[in-house]
Amino acid sequence: MQKTEQVQYNRAGQRIVSPDYLLFEAPREKQFMTGSEVVKEAVKRASVDASVSYPITPQSEAAHLIGELWVEGYVGVYFRGESEFGVMSEVAGCSMAGARTITTTSGPGTLRAMENFPMWAGSRLPIQLVLMARGVNAPLTIQPDNLEISFLLDTGCMIWHAETAQELFDMILAGFVVAEQPDVHVPVITAIDGFFISHTREAVMLPPDDIALPPYNPYKSPMVPLDMEMAPGRFLRDPYVMKSNYISYAAHTSWQFEVRAAIERSKPYAKHYLRGLIEEFGDPEAEIVFVASGTAAAQAKEATLMLLHDEGVKARVVRLKTIRPFPTKELIEALRGAKYVFVPEFNVIGWLEREVRRALYGNLDVPVIGSPRVAGGMTMPPEFIVKEILQFLGKEVKHVV
Repeated sequence: MQKTEQVQYNRAGQRIVSPDYLLFEAPREKQFMTGSEVVKEAVKRASVDASVSYPITPQSEAAHLIGELWVEGYVGVYFRGESEFGVMSEVAGCSMAGARTITTTSGPGTLRAMENFPMWAGSRLPIQLVLMARGVNAPLTIQPDNLEISFLLDTGCMIWHAETAQELFDMILAGFVVAEQPDVHVPVITAIDGFFISHTREAVMLPPDDIALPPYNPYKSPMVPLDMEMAPGRFLRDPYVMKSNYISYAAHTSWQFEVRAAIERSKPYAKHYLRGLIEEFGDPEAEIVFVASGTAAAQAKEATLMLLHDEGVKARVVRLKTIRPFPTKELIEALRGAKYVFVPEFNVIGWLEREVRRALYGNLDVPVIGSPRVAGGMTMPPEFIVKEILQFLGKEVKHVV
């Protein structure tokens, strides 16, 4: 007698399917939507238990749309926090209690909540934060800029950087799957460049909305969730870690290394669900290589095509999908044969340039040029990139104004 598999449904009545089916196999239909709307569509298919929000541009619309999902029955718990710091504390509580949790933030909101992010990581909470990066400076700005990513690099969270709204959709779903792996179990920050992705419309391929990820099982966590047997007071573990003595120092040191080791253990999962940790574009033999992430990679790709077709200069792009874990091995292999490496960025300090230099140091001897770089809301047209490359190479600028 043939055995039939029992169909399971989540609280919203959606059919539970495997992550591989949802991300790779399910049929998809084309939609035209903003990045903020894409966040709603991803969360709708993610069997999310809880979300807490606080409005700050440009993530306010995404947070509002998650609230609509709560009204529609797709999210278990949703409320507004009293501040960005409060939100990040409250989602920690949700996650400690065993809930699959997501929230969003931007710019100054990220900074106000900063203390919580290493706490998430140290508590091994697989919270997902959708970061819609924006400028951080005085006078106040709400313009595109991803400076704040540099502040998050060493908090103990995974950090992925989406290039498009399509990738944002897929990364949100994949983020829950990877972060919740028992040997990983750290937060994941899914970052986009605010406004460029959050407020523009593009074609996005979506699977049916009557299927969803399997619910989160908190009892596979390396940290026991809070329940009737694990009271909140016991969550901090033994009191010796709070003391000032050698045992305390050793415990805290080993735990910090363990959190970062967990990020490294995420690599094979991320490689599978993101279809690789990096993407290569352009002429594989080109000696001029752009290393970029987010929308800077999209502009670098356009510049690569312009360099080839208009100027007769071969170039290629190595796009990093994940910043933490940093794809050091993949980057080194991709840059073999490069003569010059350019790192275009939407921030003033060049945090990705620093990461690239650190990865290549002692492994590959190739000049790294932290350029072109714009900040504070400036755009980076591909013509601007092409002009800067040609001037660096000492070539005549023929077609670029």
